[in-house]
Amino acid sequence: MNQKTLIGGAIALAAAAGICLLWHSARSTESNAIRLHLNGKQPAPDFQADKLDLNGNGTVDRFDLFRSKLRAVFNGKDALYPAYYTANHAKQLGRTAFHPETGTLWCSHSGTGIAFRFYGKECRLYLTADSAYSGGEAAAARYAVFLNDELVTDTQLLEPEQTVTLINPADENTPAAVRVVKLSESAFSSLGIREICIAASKGISEKHPDGLLIPEEPNPHLIEFIGDSITCGYGIDGVYGTDTFKTATENAMKSYAYRTAQILHADYSLVSFSGYGIISGYTSNGKALTNLVVPRYYAQTGHNAAALEEHHKIQDDLWGFAPQPDLIVMNLGTNDASYTGSDSGKQREFAAGYTAFLKTIREKNPDAPILCTLGIMGQALCDAIDLAVMNYTEETGDTNIRTMRFDMQSETEDGVVIDWHPSAVTHSKAAEKLSGKIRAWLGWD
Repeated sequence: MNQKTLIGGAIALAAAAGICLLWHSARSTESNAIRLHLNGKQPAPDFQADKLDLNGNGTVDRFDLFRSKLRAVFNGKDALYPAYYTANHAKQLGRTAFHPETGTLWCSHSGTGIAFRFYGKECRLYLTADSAYSGGEAAAARYAVFLNDELVTDTQLLEPEQTVTLINPADENTPAAVRVVKLSESAFSSLGIREICIAASKGISEKHPDGLLIPEEPNPHLIEFIGDSITCGYGIDGVYGTDTFKTATENAMKSYAYRTAQILHADYSLVSFSGYGIISGYTSNGKALTNLVVPRYYAQTGHNAAALEEHHKIQDDLWGFAPQPDLIVMNLGTNDASYTGSDSGKQREFAAGYTAFLKTIREKNPDAPILCTLGIMGQALCDAIDLAVMNYTEETGDTNIRTMRFDMQSETEDGVVIDWHPSAVTHSKAAEKLSGKIRAWLGWD
């Protein structure tokens, strides 16, 4: 592990009066006042809520105690500037949900996260897990943290809370770039970013009036990818024939989608679920699995039943469809083929369902070009997609849509990974083909 990062153990939040900090448990008059209030021992007339509500969320809670301790620790020559995440502090990557009541930004879909630059000596990220962490390597959220484009940690949220400490490798007046990316998919677990704290010399904030935490600049274009396990980077860090699937082997940053965005210098959003399709999820008995379909969950910020704070679930958050993408790439049909097979009637059923989903996508994204793709793990439904797009154009008059067939993966030439999924080499080849198609169609640099 790189010395620039330290993964702290779990920060126990089981009791408001017992928050365990990685720094020493310094106390102050402010901390004691908040602690007494939380324990119900502070007489109401003596309690001044406006002064002890340090994060300004309208109530005095364990997070105010957390902040008061941090302020007590850094009361010497250094100062600490804690700040809950806001849109002004970091760029959101993909679909995220901010819960102001707990100051937590929830990242669920593959590739979601934040990107920012900070001034100061060090940056501490306070991360929290949903209830899926108890599932261990099989289900817990996997994430990566980068400092100045260098990978400093790649791990899973196997505890309720984790702390990542990043040391600025340069002078504290030189900004360091940080990127946090969730590598695993939404269907299993979510990652919460609860607090970003900057430690700096006193007076450093006066030299940087725009703040010590600055969002990464947006790229010229935003691409939304809608897909299944291929888009998630399913099993890409596992070994075919040896490993079984678990979120520890998923890596969205090695997927064709992420790589395409990199090639085109574009921002991205991945909406993808392993085993899901248009009219049926992956099935082994010829019967449609209609609950495992992407159209049903397209309007949500994420989808899994794990509990966040206070029994909330990520699937309870609806996505606002802003910002609007400059392009939508859909790569669905691989799992539907397990249901349709070569049955022409079922293939027409798939085409009808695909056309209906295109109408939903257009309703939510009125101006974005749509590129419909398939073929990496099988091309049985490519003709049905051509039919679906033709029917969609005839029914709506919308011509801002194209199709593209990926090359079929080669097990002998490029290898495969868990459950015969595409390797990193195959994903790279797919990204080259896809980015070339986009450049030729839309004229992007």
